Amino acid sequence: MGVGNEDAVVIRVTEKAGEPSKITVNCPDRTGLGCDFCWIILDFGFRITKGDVSTDGRWCYCVFWVLPSADAGSVQWGSLKTRLLSTCPSILIPFYDVPTSRHAAAPQVYLLKILCVDRRDLLHDVTRVLCELEFTIQRVKVSTTPGGRVVDLFFITDGRELLHTKSRKKETCQRLNAVLGESCEPCEIQCPGIEYEAFQQCFSSLSPAVAEELFRPEPIPDVRKLKQTVITVDNSLSPAYTLLHIHCVNQKGLLYDILRTLKDCNIQIAYDRFLSDMEGFREIDLFVQRSDGKKIVDLEEQRSLCSRLAVEMLHPLRVTIASRGPDAELLVVNPVELSGKGRPRVFYDVTLALKMFGICIFSAEIGRQSAMGRQWEVYRFLLDEAGEVSMSNDRGRRRVVEAVRSTLMGWPQ
Repeated sequence: MGVGNEDAVVIRVTEKAGEPSKITVNCPDRTGLGCDFCWIILDFGFRITKGDVSTDGRWCYCVFWVLPSADAGSVQWGSLKTRLLSTCPSILIPFYDVPTSRHAAAPQVYLLKILCVDRRDLLHDVTRVLCELEFTIQRVKVSTTPGGRVVDLFFITDGRELLHTKSRKKETCQRLNAVLGESCEPCEIQCPGIEYEAFQQCFSSLSPAVAEELFRPEPIPDVRKLKQTVITVDNSLSPAYTLLHIHCVNQKGLLYDILRTLKDCNIQIAYDRFLSDMEGFREIDLFVQRSDGKKIVDLEEQRSLCSRLAVEMLHPLRVTIASRGPDAELLVVNPVELSGKGRPRVFYDVTLALKMFGICIFSAEIGRQSAMGRQWEVYRFLLDEAGEVSMSNDRGRRRVVEAVRSTLMGWPQ
């Protein structure tokens, strides 16, 4: 964890409804730090409306203007500041010792067991409590027995890193039991031991046809959004840096997707300006250079980077519905950072979209699968045909796919 002082993160909460609050971070720099800040902000349910990131390679200064999502609930500003502070490299460490490794120490994983009578929207209600308590769902196995009982196994990590304490476990179980009701057994939290590794190994791979659709390097494009996405490269404005100018459709997590792509490509950012939403579009300016401190002048390297950015912005999450025997299975995949982190709040957003559509979830799984030379997080939901939208025809399935995608991307429905 970082050991920066309290002044490293300053949050000014707006007093006017609808206006963004301002988050300022001033700390030593390391590669990918802006991406890590965006991950935390997204994990707390915020949307970044505007941002400025600048660094001299040793010290960085970041400003984010943020708005909470409509469904975010109460905002835990103190916890957000603590999480951001914990990500800041220590100001006590000399600049030349600031860690640049993209692999942080893996957090402790815990197993949350829930056994209860099934009811509508139960899975989303549990997920909402876990998000409010700052837990990240790493893996999940949810199944319904023939008798209508639900067995939920959540493998979670604690953003506050306090789940080893009795008070944190008690608080978590009390919040969950209040949502689950008297018909459910008290929840249990424990260290998973070999269960976590066993679950990872038994996660079933996708069929070749479905995998080809979801993992293809250049998915079938949304022509309208493809035409509205323009990335230009300019080496004339700075003797040391390459300018990437991006014009694209606005969406939730856009700045995170851009910065995680540059982080994984080991591209260093000297300055990043993320302009306010202009009629559904964004303008982003990034002054960048390669890890060796040189500009990006090779034309093939420029084309490769622009192509990668375009794909990651247009398709940060991929959604489809496939047949699983007589049933319909909703599949959502997203790329995993080289650091090992998956995109935050995906499980929350999917269960929210299905709840709004009145669709019940019979079973759910989160696992990981390697494809196209990278690792992907895979979300699988077996849908109950008894929902408000029929899964037996293409029209109903398309409606569900679009609703889930729109919720994930923050688009109006």
